[in-house]
Amino acid sequence: MKILVDAFGGDNAPLEILKGCSQAKEIYTDTDIALVGNEEIIRKTAKENNISIDNMQIYDAPDVITMEDDAGEIMKSKNNSSMATGLKLLANGEGDAFLSAGNSGALIMGATLIVKRIKGVKRPAFSPVMPTSKGPVLLIDSGANIEVRPEMLQQFGIMGSIYMENVLKVKNPRVALANVGTEEHKGGELQHQAFKLLKDTKLNFIGNIEARDIPAGATDVVVADGFTGNVIVKMYEGVAAELFKKIKGVFFKNLKTKIAALIIKKDLNELKQYFDYNQYGAAPVMGVSKPVLKTHGSAKATAIVTAIKSVIDFTNTDVIGKIEENIVSLKSKNE
Repeated sequence: MKILVDAFGGDNAPLEILKGCSQAKEIYTDTDIALVGNEEIIRKTAKENNISIDNMQIYDAPDVITMEDDAGEIMKSKNNSSMATGLKLLANGEGDAFLSAGNSGALIMGATLIVKRIKGVKRPAFSPVMPTSKGPVLLIDSGANIEVRPEMLQQFGIMGSIYMENVLKVKNPRVALANVGTEEHKGGELQHQAFKLLKDTKLNFIGNIEARDIPAGATDVVVADGFTGNVIVKMYEGVAAELFKKIKGVFFKNLKTKIAALIIKKDLNELKQYFDYNQYGAAPVMGVSKPVLKTHGSAKATAIVTAIKSVIDFTNTDVIGKIEENIVSLKSKNE
């Protein structure tokens, strides 16, 4: 397997990307990792920081898509960026998967227009995996599609269920629709129609779910429009971060609490790791014809290593082939 990595995507590129790729290569020795970006800067950064990249191919790409760039620039002025070049290499069969920590909007647009959608899929979607008290939950969509139609949400449910069953090995995953209440009549017309469509599938659809029940592990897949999903995931991250700040403040209050902190240090570290989004690696751009995955913009080396593991798992389980099969079957049923 050959993974193409955007060496200039994210807030900590290229240094942390190179560190992570070098560490991942030592772990996943059977996997080829190719770096995409300004070759001169890549080699200079690696040399100055004593990072081994000798066994990695480099594809030179002079431009960089920043987090501030408009998504459309990937097809215009930034057509030679590391992200655009990596996606073109993937589309041309010069790699098996692409990983980036860069501009989310540009990645969705590039994946859709360069790599192309799976036949029958109406819109690709971001699909991050988040922790709950009973195991991981996949949220689809988390920001790719602000406005959606009911049939798109139905497809999101199918794609999310396939991912959870095949990659995270959740048997018969529960699928729920994000809504303002659990009753079937809650929400607007979009939710009403999506509810009916999700119910009319072979999915283990359990109905509507309120955001407060997600952390309790009430479902395995949360289906949402991109606006709602993005609010959920950002609130999730923000609450976890603030919670640990408060906990830290409590334990560093005085000598007595500092001693208490030392006693339960291992348990606190385990709790912190449990809520760390990096443990689940990269989020697949579900619905495109080849593996494209997005890791957090602030990802550091350890997160890149985990993300590469996600790429390997996603690619090896042929999720894309299974999605295509199910979407074609759904289309035939509706005709």
